[in-house]
Amino acid sequence: MVRILVTGAAGFVGFHLSQRLIFRGDTVIGLDNLNSYYDISLKKNRLAELEKLPRFSFHKLDLADRENMAKLFSTEQFDLVAHMAAQAGVRYSLENPYAYLDSNLVGFMNILEGCRHSQIKHLVFASSSSVYGKNKKIPFAVEDNVDYPISLYAATKKANELMAHSYSHLYNIPTTGLRFFTVYGPWGRPDMAVFLFTKAILEDKPIKVFNHGQMQRDFTYVDDIVEGVVRVIDKIPAPQGEKTSAPYKIYNIGNNQPIELMQLIETLEECLGKKAIKNMLPMQPGDVPITYANVDDLMQDVGFRPNTPLKVGIEKFVNWYRSYYQV
Repeated sequence: MVRILVTGAAGFVGFHLSQRLIFRGDTVIGLDNLNSYYDISLKKNRLAELEKLPRFSFHKLDLADRENMAKLFSTEQFDLVAHMAAQAGVRYSLENPYAYLDSNLVGFMNILEGCRHSQIKHLVFASSSSVYGKNKKIPFAVEDNVDYPISLYAATKKANELMAHSYSHLYNIPTTGLRFFTVYGPWGRPDMAVFLFTKAILEDKPIKVFNHGQMQRDFTYVDDIVEGVVRVIDKIPAPQGEKTSAPYKIYNIGNNQPIELMQLIETLEECLGKKAIKNMLPMQPGDVPITYANVDDLMQDVGFRPNTPLKVGIEKFVNWYRSYYQV
């Protein structure tokens, strides 16, 4: 029976991933610090859903707590690590930079040290499409230069990839980084556009439409993200030949189909049966005009590419939102 540490288990992707791993028969040890970046009750309710399931246990613990993170690895004896936890959000990083250093750098270092001393068979960690910055070449491919992040959040994710590669090289830790592209779906994050727009439209409040709507995002339904993560967990990377002698690999997981922001809003309006009040605003610092994932490597190596149409995913999110908030 495989024992998997899932960090950020009370978070959006970590919650869905934990469910999926348990349903397929794995034992999941969840970790989260339940911080107040967004509504803690949503995190606690996700956790309550997980605690109904067999083969799930939970540790409330901060990634940056070096001593207790080391104890966790030594006592639990994980086979695999799925590191989904991070301080998220591009705009929040403008106001609270130290939160990103503590969680995304110090916390990630503690994950790497835990893997090093515990003979972990495979470390899979969440990176982000934000590492591509203002890359002009689309779709974004993992071979593209990512040396110019335009937010601290993106910089910490790029740093994670570099830190992970060095540990993979030095200690022969099989490691895979996953660059997620704009994840949405049931139990989603309240700071993300789909959630914010849905809430505002139902409350007859204006939505903030940045860059006057001239934005495109590769919106990726959460079940597709999780399917990609699970398939990658099962494919332990080998040394990559000329590129690196480390057993280390990076993949994009995105829908491979960027959607205009106005199309997202129209789809939400249709599903909600209400029109949005739009407040057109300029581009925000740290934002990029487009994200677009090349997923050829993912398809080639694990036989999967995300394919949930936006309308289908938005309908599922809206149904969950109405049920959860009883609106």
